Amino acid sequence: KHWMLDKLSGKWAPRPSAGPHKLRESLPLVILLRNRLNYALTKQEVLMIVMQRHIQVDGKVRTDTNYPAGFMDVVHIPKTGEYFRLLFDVKGRFCVHRISQEEAQFKVCKVRKVLIGAKGVPYLVTHDGRTIRYPHPDYKQYDSVKVSIETGKIIGHAKFEVGSLAMATGGRNIGRIGVIERRERHPGSFDIVHVKDARGHSFSTRLQNIFVIGGHGQSLVSLPPRKGIKLDILEEREHREKKNGKSKKLQH
Repeated sequence: KHWMLDKLSGKWAPRPSAGPHKLRESLPLVILLRNRLNYALTKQEVLMIVMQRHIQVDGKVRTDTNYPAGFMDVVHIPKTGEYFRLLFDVKGRFCVHRISQEEAQFKVCKVRKVLIGAKGVPYLVTHDGRTIRYPHPDYKQYDSVKVSIETGKIIGHAKFEVGSLAMATGGRNIGRIGVIERRERHPGSFDIVHVKDARGHSFSTRLQNIFVIGGHGQSLVSLPPRKGIKLDILEEREHREKKNGKSKKLQH
C-alpha cells in the first residue's frame, strides 16, 4: 500500500534487498526513481542510473536497484543537485520530501536500545541499524539522536518525554504528528502513548510506533505539506475539490 503501485505492479513488485530497514518498512530505489521521481521508465533505466553511481543514500553511493531506503533516509542525486528525505504522509504512504542542502547534512535516528558491549564499552543501536559507541549517558531507549551523515557522530538529541514532538511510524495513525501528552504503562503488554496534534485532536498508539522528531514544539527536520495533520472525510473531499478546481482552471 505505501508503495502506491497498481494491481499487477504490486503483485510483481521488486523485493527489497537485505539492509538497514525492514522489508515492510522500506522503499527500494527502483520504486523511488521510477514510480515516484519519474527519472526512469523501466527497471533497466534505473539500473543504468545507479550503475553510473548517481544515487547516494545517507551519503554513500548505492548501486543496488533494490537497496531498501527507509524512514528518515536522505537521498541525494549530485547530478541534479537534489536532496530528498523519506517520511510518511498521514495515509501511511512514503512521502519523498524535498529538502535543502543544509538539512541534508544530518538525519534523525530513533534509539532502539542502549547496551554495554565487550570490555564494558557502552553503545546504542538506532532504527536504521547504526551502532554508535560511547553515547552520552543521558541518551535512553525511545529518544531520538541527530546524526551527522558525513561523520556518523551524534550532533543533537531529542528526549522522549511529555511535551516532545513525535510522529507515529506505525499502526492506524501512521504519519500523524503531535505533542506527547502521557504514557500509559501496561506491564506484560504494550505501553500506550497519547498524542495531541496541532488541531487539538488526540490519538493514541503503541510506544514502539512513536518516533520523537523534536523538542518542545520545535521539529529537528522540515515536515511534509500537511504537517502530519489528518483531515476528516469532509475536509478531505473539500481539499480534493479545491485541488481539482485549480487544475481545471490551469487547463482552460
